[in-house]
Formats: sequence, structure tokens, C-alpha cells
Amino acid sequence: MAERRRRSLRARITAAATLVVAAALVVGALAFYGILSVSIRDATVRAAETRAEQLAARVDAEGPGAVSDLDDDIAQVLDAGGRVVASSEEAEGGDLPDVGGAPVITYDDEPVIVVREDLDDGGTLLLAVSVEDDQSTLATVALLLAVAVVAVVGLVAAITWWVVGRALRPVARIRAEVDDITADRLDRRVAVPASGDEIAALAGTMNRMLDRLDASATAQRRFVSDASHELRSPLATIRQHAELAQLHPEATSVDDLAEVVHDEGLRMQELVDALLLLTRLDERAALRRESVDLDDLALAEVKRLRAGGAVVDGSGIHAARVRGDARLLGQLVRNLADNAARHARSAVAIGVAERDGHVMLTVDDDGGGVPPEDRERIFERFVRLDEARARDAGGSGLGLAIVRAIAEAEGGGVRVGDSPLGGARFEVVLPVAS
Repeated sequence: MAERRRRSLRARITAAATLVVAAALVVGALAFYGILSVSIRDATVRAAETRAEQLAARVDAEGPGAVSDLDDDIAQVLDAGGRVVASSEEAEGGDLPDVGGAPVITYDDEPVIVVREDLDDGGTLLLAVSVEDDQSTLATVALLLAVAVVAVVGLVAAITWWVVGRALRPVARIRAEVDDITADRLDRRVAVPASGDEIAALAGTMNRMLDRLDASATAQRRFVSDASHELRSPLATIRQHAELAQLHPEATSVDDLAEVVHDEGLRMQELVDALLLLTRLDERAALRRESVDLDDLALAEVKRLRAGGAVVDGSGIHAARVRGDARLLGQLVRNLADNAARHARSAVAIGVAERDGHVMLTVDDDGGGVPPEDRERIFERFVRLDEARARDAGGSGLGLAIVRAIAEAEGGGVRVGDSPLGGARFEVVLPVAS
């Protein structure tokens, strides 16, 4: 199918180029023929008029009988009344018509043009000149032009077919190479020709696309693996306690088993909800767009953390409004607040301010901070910098990934740096509501 499409494209390009060249050649040939025809006719008319002037001078000098001695000219002398008074030997086939404009007429089965010249006695000299040779010359030119146009069009079609085929050959090679790349062979790449032309650019574009697909597939496999591991952990805990209860019912109370099932089920629900949210953000599902007071969301988190016993500084929160999904923005602020509270030694600070047409949300803690080499990696999914930390303390590893996904979906971004409190500072930049 692809080969047929390639041949069809080759045929279409060849047909289009041939049609354009053929039209140009036909127009050029017709224009050349028309100009040549007019030029030959004008030359014949001028020659006939010159000859008529010469004969008129002779008739004025010698009388009408001077045309009777002519052997090769078709000439007649008319008196003032229009009667033929003398004719040459070639003009005995009948009276010559006195026509204006020297049109081509047939006289004695021969195409001629007739010119007139006034005589001194009031009479008229009519001279007919044959244009048979002119017509024969034009016919030969027309035949040669037709043969030349056909030959040139055929040559152009053949050359275009060859050139287009040669130009499309690298495209066919790239197509064949890409067609052989399957989901389990995304590490393969297309050979980039050294021509440096559009074909090389196409090959480079295909390789960059394959790079993105390979990276996406790798991330997806890692994501599925990590998600499976995270989901297996609470399931294994529930199964272990259930099996223990079956084997030793006297050592396991119903309340203990119910508590384990409840806690692990809650962890699974939170993990599934986080995965669904990330999937929605990855697919760029339609988000609600409304005016949101980001300072209200930040103050709500300050109040919540304080209710849990944390020391939180909210003095840096100022009025600022953004446009986005209030529920997602609330999730973003909560994830950052929980992350700061989890890693803080004693204090957390949350700030909101409008700067240069953007709204900046900052969340600081006085914990151990984030090493520079890990400041990008912590936004990846299921990443925990302290793998030895208990899962209950370290979370699922999706909180910061959700923060980045929400920030980018809302047209902003997030980064991490050093905090004035000594720990980590997370900065979220969002466009201000217009």
C-alpha cells in the first residue's frame, strides 16, 4: 500500500510538472507561429507593394501594354471605369478582384494576395503575388514545432519521473526503517544522510520523535512497575494479616484485622486516586477555568497544619488571584504543605505574592533540604530520596509529581531551591488572573 502511494505521488508530481511544461511549450509554440506568420505575410505584402510601384511607373511611362510583356507576374491594368485594359500572360484566368487589406484569396487555383497601385491617368494597376511558398513554409514550421513540443514534453516527463524517483528513494528507505520499529524496538534509529537537505531534516525529526516515544515508553514501563509495586505492598499486608488470622485466630483480634484492612485500603485508595489524577493531567483533560484566590487556599493550609500541631508562618501570604481549577490548585498547595510538614524539624513558612504579572507560591521548611543533584529527580513519579524511610512517613512518591503536573497544566511551573529557614524552598509560578 505504501509503495503504491509512493508511486502515486511520483506519478502525480510527474504529471503536474509535465502538464506545466506542456502548457508553456504549447503557448510558446503558438505565439512563435503567430509572430512568424504575421512577419512572413508583412514581408510578402511589402515586396508586392514595391513590385507594384515599379510596374506602375513602367505603365505610366510606356502605357498599359507594358504589362502584356510580363511572363512571371500576375498583373492587370484597369481604366478609370474599372474595365481591364491590359493583362499579363499569367493574369488571363479572369479579372483580379480589387480587395483592400491584401487578404489571401484563390486565383486560378492558387493562393494569392492582391495589391493595387494608382496610375497617373486615373487607372489602377492590380498585382497578385502567390503565397503558396509562404504557406508551405508555415506548414513545415508548424510540423516541426509540434514534433519538438511532443519530444520536449516526453523528455521532461522522463527526466521528472527519474528525478522524483531518486528524490523519494531516501523517503522510502526512512519509511521502511520506521515501519520495522516496533514497541519493543524503540531503541532503533533512522540513518541520517549526510546531504544536509530536507531529507536529512526529516530523518532527524523522525529520530527525535523516536527519542520521545522511547523515553515515554520507558517512563510508562517504569511507572507501571512502580505502581504495581506500590499496590502490591498494601495487598500483601492485608493478605499476611488475613492468613495470620486464619492460622492463629486466637492471636488476632477482629479489631486489629479491621484496622489493618482499613489503613491499607485507605493507602490503596489514595494511591489509585493519585494515579487517576496524573492520568487526567497527562491526557490534558478539560480543566475548569475560574478565578481562584490562591491566598485563601494557602491560608486554609496554614490553618490545617496549625491544627495538627505544626508551627507555620503565614505572614508572607498576600492577596493574589489566578485563573484555573480551584480543586487542582488546592491539591497542589496541600501536597506542598504536607511535604514541608513531613520534612520540617520545627517550622514551615507559606507565602503568596504577585510579581511581574505572575503569582508566586512559596513553601519553606527547616529540614535537611534537597541536594542540588536531586532537585529535578524529586518531581519524578514514585521517587523517594530516602528509600529507607517508612512508607507512612515518606508517602507514595507521587505528591511532588502531582504538583508539577498541576502547575504545568495551569500554565506555570515549579522548582526547588534553598530555603531561608535552612531547608528546602518550593516555588510555584502561575499566571495571574486577567
